[in-house]
Amino acid sequence: MLPDEIIKSARIMIVDDEMASVRLLERMLERAGYRSVTSTTDARQAVGLFAATQPDLVLLDLHMPDIDGLEVLEALHEEIPSDSYVPIVILTGDNRSEMKLRALAAGAKDFLTKPFDQVEVMFRIRNLVEARFFFLRGYARAPLAEAGYGAGPEERLPGFFAGR
Repeated sequence: MLPDEIIKSARIMIVDDEMASVRLLERMLERAGYRSVTSTTDARQAVGLFAATQPDLVLLDLHMPDIDGLEVLEALHEEIPSDSYVPIVILTGDNRSEMKLRALAAGAKDFLTKPFDQVEVMFRIRNLVEARFFFLRGYARAPLAEAGYGAGPEERLPGFFAGR
């Protein structure tokens, strides 16, 4: 397991049209010690925000006006190089197995229904961030820009990535 200081340096992006859900997730992440959280309640801004922040993890609602979560998921996957790994977690009130399967088939790495267990969500976030950082660690010998995902945690956490 990685130390908390490394995990808590993760950049996390929240996309949910419900401000109450966004605020709840922001508070949960803040209380857990995550220092870099960005969010939007407008799904149309998700791709631009993703490009601007290069998050390590995305928390995404499914049912939103204008663009639904599956469309956002597809658009985000177009932004993520095929040889990279940025986990996207679906957090939705839709508990139909059809939606779960569609989201997972479209590339979501996890699917949780609202109302969700806050402790469980925090463990799943931690586990996926850890997997992302271990993935990036494999690219530490070459600049991440060459690996297809720009500068990232190796600049924020040089001790973790040094000499790997």
